[in-house]
Amino acid sequence: MAKAFGIVNFSGNHIWVEGMQAYRPIGAFSFLGRYRVIDFPISNMSNSGIDQIQVYIRRKPRSLAEHLGTGRHYNINSKRGRLHILFSETGLEHDIYNNDIAAFQENMECIRNVNCDYVVIAPSYMIYSQDFSELLQTHIDSEADITLLYHSTDDAKEHFLNCNTVNLNKQKGVLSLEMNRGTAKNRHIFMDTYVMSKELFIDLVSKAHKTSSMYSLADIVNVACEELDVRGVSHRGYFASITDFKSYYDANISLIDFKMALSLFEDEWPIYTRTNDSCPTQYFEGSNVKNSIVSNGCLIEGTIENSVIGRGCVIKKGAVVKNCVLLPDVIVDTDVHLENIVADKHAKITHVKEVVADPNEPGYIRRNDII
Repeated sequence: MAKAFGIVNFSGNHIWVEGMQAYRPIGAFSFLGRYRVIDFPISNMSNSGIDQIQVYIRRKPRSLAEHLGTGRHYNINSKRGRLHILFSETGLEHDIYNNDIAAFQENMECIRNVNCDYVVIAPSYMIYSQDFSELLQTHIDSEADITLLYHSTDDAKEHFLNCNTVNLNKQKGVLSLEMNRGTAKNRHIFMDTYVMSKELFIDLVSKAHKTSSMYSLADIVNVACEELDVRGVSHRGYFASITDFKSYYDANISLIDFKMALSLFEDEWPIYTRTNDSCPTQYFEGSNVKNSIVSNGCLIEGTIENSVIGRGCVIKKGAVVKNCVLLPDVIVDTDVHLENIVADKHAKITHVKEVVADPNEPGYIRRNDII
């Protein structure tokens, strides 16, 4: 089979998760207590036999670089495989120019040196499972220039805002890409996933760089739809796009449902992550946990309902945590009531007795905050 290498791309300037993204890129966000968001695209590539993977980071690299390490925990072949972390330093004073095209152009030597005929590009801010080897073979069999992955949805008015949509003809040819502004219910949401030859990818990056310093890869592909054969392939299964704070909260809460989780997690398609050597969670007498995901290393004395609890959290006696997402090492003190809240790492809720937000606008407790 034809050989492809993988690129995990960062999010564009139009995407911003208020509060959380000030500390780390979206790919480094804790997800379901155990994973990071970037674990999903890298695991998809590893499971698909792609062992040459480039991860691009635009800003705040420390958290993501520490998590990725050498990449060996992603089951990448230890002899010929490699996970290569690449940074974008162009335009740091003018963030609007610090886009994916600038990053690819700056690291073009690394791209040229990969001995593969094709490239699979996936985003670091979307969560889904996909066999990229099948997608690559579909691309080759169709003899298309570019293949794009999309997900059809009937709730585009409320969700997937700021994502691009794919306009298709009857033969699944891509006519154009346009931003989802919530004006229509049924849309084909573009999953920021591309398959093309390495040669064409290099040509598109060069063309975009010469055309405009503000061009992104999606922009140049949109222009190329008029000249090239661009095809769309439909995705099946769970799909979430983290483009703002509410979508991050919703993605975590939605996967508490076991049937929903089965559409993402499969025994034969493992999602790899960096392991954490900590003791099992301790549930003390009087604790009450319902319909929740609780990671290891926690101490639970209070009540948890319909929530995601990260590693090392402490829920003290009489505390109630409902419809919440707690990142690692959060402390909820005695008799505190939390509802519809995302609490960032190392936050301590000790002085106030109630923090309740609207479920349509979940609240946020900042990293290291003591309230």
